[in-house]
Parts: sequence; structure tokens; C-alpha cells
Amino acid sequence: MKRGELGPNVTVFVKSLRGSEIASKLSGYFVVAGHEFRFSAIAFGRIGGHNASVTFSKRATDNLAKLGFDPDQIQLIIQRKLVEGDIVLPDGLTPPS
Repeated sequence: MKRGELGPNVTVFVKSLRGSEIASKLSGYFVVAGHEFRFSAIAFGRIGGHNASVTFSKRATDNLAKLGFDPDQIQLIIQRKLVEGDIVLPDGLTPPS
């Protein structure tokens, strides 16, 4: 993918969220090209700015590659979406305050 090009359309759904203002553990799934994959993440705030460490299974990595996606790029897209709040939360689930 070249600079300035948009990556694949990825929608991130967070199913559970627990933690504090400083660090939270999240789990959920993302959808790309009509395929659903689970992920887990640790989201950090405050010192050094906001960041998220996203992981998904080896199987998900292999399946993404088979579909023609770069798993590392997908991981970065999910991280960005988590940091920017571009996610779907289930009713009643709110970020820690």
C-alpha cells in the first residue's frame, strides 16, 4: 500500500472492557471484507500519550493473509481505531472514567 492510500475497510467491535483511566483490557472482534476475527488489546493512556497493543490468533493472522490482507497493517488499523475511539460498543458498555 502506498502512502496516502486508504487501507481496507475495518469495523471494530468491542465486547468487553475493564480497567482504569491508565490501562484497560479489551476484547472484541473486527470485520474486514465480510469476515469476522476476534482480537484482544491492552489500551494505555496518560504517560507518553494514548496507545493500544492489539493481538489476534495465529489462525486469524493466517486467514487474513489468505484473504490477501497484510495482518500487520490490519493490526495498525485496529490500534488507530481504538486510540481514536472509532469503535462500536454494545449498549450499556462505556469506557472507564
